Amino acid sequence: MDAQATVAAEGTPSTRDDIAPDTGAPFTRARTLRFGAGFFAYGLLWIVGLQIVAAVLLPQRLRDIGVDSPETLLGSISAITAIVSLVSNLVFGNLSDRTRGRFGRRTPWILGGGVLGGVSLFAIGVLTSPGLITLSYCISMVGLNMMLAPAVAVLADRVPGKVRGTMSAFYGGGLAGGAPIGSLVGAAFITNSLPGFVLGGALMAVSAVIALIVWPREKSAVDLPPAAAGFGELLKSFRPPRKAPDFYLAFAGRLFMLVSYQMIMAYQLYIVQDHVGQTTAESAATIATMAVITLVVSLVGSVAAGPISDLIGRRKLPVVLSSVLFAVGIAMPWVWPTPAGMFLFAGIAGLGYGVYTSVDQALNVDVLPNEEEAGKDLGILNLSTTAGQTVGPLITSALVVATGGYGLVFPVSIVAALLGAFFITRIKSVR
Repeated sequence: MDAQATVAAEGTPSTRDDIAPDTGAPFTRARTLRFGAGFFAYGLLWIVGLQIVAAVLLPQRLRDIGVDSPETLLGSISAITAIVSLVSNLVFGNLSDRTRGRFGRRTPWILGGGVLGGVSLFAIGVLTSPGLITLSYCISMVGLNMMLAPAVAVLADRVPGKVRGTMSAFYGGGLAGGAPIGSLVGAAFITNSLPGFVLGGALMAVSAVIALIVWPREKSAVDLPPAAAGFGELLKSFRPPRKAPDFYLAFAGRLFMLVSYQMIMAYQLYIVQDHVGQTTAESAATIATMAVITLVVSLVGSVAAGPISDLIGRRKLPVVLSSVLFAVGIAMPWVWPTPAGMFLFAGIAGLGYGVYTSVDQALNVDVLPNEEEAGKDLGILNLSTTAGQTVGPLITSALVVATGGYGLVFPVSIVAALLGAFFITRIKSVR
């Protein structure tokens, strides 16, 4: 019996969780490996490129060009670029849903976004004006979200529900491992930053190319039903889903978790230098050690959590437990403002965030009310990420300015992580 007959006899792609949604055929081992490797390489490369700049080189460059209050400016840059990301993720996710071309719905946007994001990320390293640096970073975030929204929608378009946790683990493993690698590499370029900016931009651009080469080629979208034409229909297509409470609970859960994450991670260099009290050279060594610790534990957590989530058929439990673990990690440098406290943070919070990134994306796909609008709806869910990127640094900046230190930053971040876990527990349609 061929694949189509099997589908006809046993069910349709919309009613079975072991059939590829785009082909209606069983998801073979070779296809699983190709998607897994592609998601891992994609997540690893773009996050390494971004973290080289965002976690280390951008904060240091603001000090190198003589900005009076780099902490405040970094908070402003984070807020502006997060708003840009918020809008562009939604726009490009929706536009990719509506794209009808022979290269598919997602492929053109992924490739174009990678190139735009990489070139503008590199440009930050040659600019000396705070305004131009902010503008270039904004353009980079437009490019990043131009490829991110369609790429994440591939989980809904082409991956059956039965293995989404595993695919999310590959992608989350790349993100979890790549973030500390990016910090580690960035720390190596802290006194000679231009090559670091070149590398960061190149990795972001290459991530899109590698993913599209490794994944099976996307089917042409020419024969899909045409998207509704007209400006009015385009505006209507951005309408958020209705009567989908679990969708919005997942949104709130991710929002508070990302607020917690960004409150600490966006300021980790300054925390090491100002809260712990280390010099630039000492902080580079500490950041590098933290990166290695985080790399190991986050890879272990992310690679293990996704397949376990598929095996036990549960998404909420790993997400909730990882959020609590992240909160425990944040408490370490609050209680012990020493390099050892930072290392404990890297180990405990890194493990928690590794598990979180592995399973949370699969949870978000599972709560989608309409997979035909996956790009748009995932774009709305990803607004929680960009909103967290906006709010987190702003809260940290405000607390540092108001109190003159980081003492209140840690407990507020802990509360945010626990609130994120609470909202996830309220989801009913997913176990």
